[in-house]
This record gives sequence, structure tokens and C-alpha cells, in this order.
Amino acid sequence: MEGERLIIRGGTLVTMDPSRKVVADGAVVVEGDRIVEVGKSGEIKSSADRVIDAKGGIVMPGLICGHTHLYGIALRGCMLKIRTPTDFLENLQRIWWPLDEVMTGDDAYATALAASMEMALTGTTTFADTYSAPPRPEGALDRIADAVNEVGIRGVISFEATERRSSDEGRRGLDENIRFLKAGGKGRAMGMVSLHASFTISDNLIERGVEASKTYSAPLTIHVAEGPNDQYHNLERYGKRTVERLYDKGLLGPRAVLAHCVHLNMREIRLLAETKTNVAHNPMSNMLNAVGVMKLPEMLEHGVNVCLGNDGYVFDGFENMRSCFLIHRVDRRDPAIIPAQAVVEMATVNAARAYGLADLGSIEVGKKADLIVIKPEVYATPMTGFIYGYIVNGLKGGDVQTVVVDGEVIMENRRLTKIDGEVTCEKVRKIIERLWERLGISPAEAVEPLSIGR
Repeated sequence: MEGERLIIRGGTLVTMDPSRKVVADGAVVVEGDRIVEVGKSGEIKSSADRVIDAKGGIVMPGLICGHTHLYGIALRGCMLKIRTPTDFLENLQRIWWPLDEVMTGDDAYATALAASMEMALTGTTTFADTYSAPPRPEGALDRIADAVNEVGIRGVISFEATERRSSDEGRRGLDENIRFLKAGGKGRAMGMVSLHASFTISDNLIERGVEASKTYSAPLTIHVAEGPNDQYHNLERYGKRTVERLYDKGLLGPRAVLAHCVHLNMREIRLLAETKTNVAHNPMSNMLNAVGVMKLPEMLEHGVNVCLGNDGYVFDGFENMRSCFLIHRVDRRDPAIIPAQAVVEMATVNAARAYGLADLGSIEVGKKADLIVIKPEVYATPMTGFIYGYIVNGLKGGDVQTVVVDGEVIMENRRLTKIDGEVTCEKVRKIIERLWERLGISPAEAVEPLSIGR
């Protein structure tokens, strides 16, 4: 209700504001969809229509997932009759591209609904999604937006334009992004431009994607050097590395978000820094696909804005933060290589900056009221110490008790408030069962069952 006041009080506020202020026994006052006061509980005198007691917990900005594929949830535990892939490119060819080709509007809706539920329940209030179904782009983003709005979270959504099958499908995929951008999005779902990867798109499609991003002042995302094949393709065909080709085509810049960037050299990293290009790091997916570990320490050292994504694998943002924190330690054999605070920044303020979401990512007066209240099941140590270490090492998505988006409580006491979770899950399962039936006969290489983790 417009003008309704909500106060969240008693918890430790992790504001993520420019000074990274942490307030013990803090309070946040929300009016409508905005934060209007932030401070110590004893200093806040405002009356409220509703008070949420956060004592013994942490209040922080909702997590922002910098890169996902909501439809990845469809293959969780799926047994496909295919020859076991031996590298990342075969993963695409044998698993993901056959799935893309059979996805329908109903599947787009159901998978977006399930993934949005899971993110809301684990503290992610905003995500950036790229959806792929090359034969059927028209209207797909409306179906995804419907799911996002049913759950009540916030999505930056797009259709992944690719020419791996035909240039016409690439054009139609880009047109779907443009159509949704022209419409101004839908509810809490806003649009962006998505290109698959430089090894499946032409220079012409890159240039048209860049032009669309400029025309609508929209983010542009593309997969970059996730596996080594991306670099091989560009070196063989264009005589330059992936980031160099994208630079020459005008794609790099503050509106661009490059996902993965595992196989970059230092020249490419310096180009990203010079052009203020953003990067979405997906450590859990990179481990799943066995593609390697990106040069995160070097990127941060050079001032590249890096956010954190899940790539459609594990939707719990706390698991992704912890994986990011740990993988670079073991990769470099250095227990101090990435600070815990830097990881929390990647999941909040850095992601907001990457997508031009100036109203999100921190708890500050005037910003959107996207907030989460976290109460650990076991409250064994004080929260007056190093709070970022507590968040990264000690919390999980299941500890999130309350989620607020646009000032609206969309999850409380571990239950979604806008939909019936049990009824919705049953509806989703029936749709995905039909998808699995189609997948049982669609992959060309029927050799042996393979269980898919993502």
C-alpha cells in the first residue's frame, strides 16, 4: 500500500554503503518502495504500520545475481541418454543446445517460476538472466516476466541471440530483446540485450546488439572465454583474441557484462579495465564444467568491476559467495588472496553497478527497499566481529527468514507470501516432466545415461 511504513529493527545492519557502515542493533525504515531512515534502533522514533524484529540476525541488501540461466533448473537430476562429454564444448553440443531446441513458452515460464522461488527463498532479490530457445524466441520474455512477477522478485531478463543454427534465428533472438525493451519491461522484470558467445555470432550481430544496447540504454551481456574454444575460434578466424575482437566491434564499455572470462590474458584484462567493462564471475559453474579458474585477483587489482553469478547451476547466493571465496585460495595456495568483504561486494554493490541499477545494492536513504533478514539456525558467536567473514563462512540460504522487494514482504518465516509454494511446485513439475519426455528422444547420441548437475 502506498505510504505504508515498515520498520526492520534490532539486527546488525550491513549497509554496503560507500563507507561500508555496519550498525549493531540497527533499524531501517521503509515507506512505500523506498528506504527513508537508517540508524540505531534507539535513535529511530518513526511510527510504523508493521515492525519486523531482526534481533539476533543480520539485515543486509538483497543479493544480486550477476548472471544466471533460470531454465538450467530443468536439468537438475535429469538422466540424458548421451555420450558422456569430455570437455566444455561437448557439454554445449550434447546437453544444452539440444535442450534449447525443445524449450517452449510453457517451459520458459515453469523454469523461471521455480528458479525465482528458489532465489527468493535464499535471499537473492534481483538477477540477470539469459534464456535460450533459438527456434522460439517470440514472446518468451513475457512468459519469464510473468513468473518473476508472480514470485515478486526483480529480474533483468533477456533472450540469448545466437547464429549457431542460422543467421535468421540470431536476428529473431535480438528482435525479442528489442521488443521487450521497447515495451519498457513488465512489472519487476526489465530488459537487456544478450548475445550468446563470440564463437556462435557474426560481427554483424555483435554490431547490431551494441546498437540496440545504445539505443535503449540497456545492459548488454555475452559469454566470453568460458572454455578455451572461444579463444581458438577467434584467433583462427579473426587473428585476435576474444576480448580484442569485442573491443574492435565496440562492445566493451560500462553497459557490457562479460560472463565467465576464464581464459583471458593480462592484455585482455587491461582492456576491460580501460573500458570500464564489467565481468560476471561464476565459480560454481566453472567447477561443474571443469573449465578452469578465472584471474579474479588480477581483475580486482586492475579495477575491473566483477560481480557474482550462478550460471543456472546452484541458485543459493551464499553458496556461490563461499565457493568464490575458497576456489581462488586453493588455486593460488594463498589463504589471503580474496578478502571476504570483496566477495560480499561482488554479490551486492558490484552487481548493481554492472547492470546500472543505481537504486539497488546497498541500504541507504532514498534507495529501493530490497532487503533480507538472516537469522542463523545456530547463533553461536557474536555478530560484533568481522561481519563479512561471518556472512561468507557462516551463513546459508536457508538462514534467510524475511525478504523484502520494493518495500513488499515477499517471503516471511521461510514461506513465500505471493504464491502457494506447494501448488506452484506441483504445476512446475508437470510441465518439466513433459519436457523430460521430449528430451528422452531428442539428443542424437543415445549411448548411456548421464546425470546432469546443472
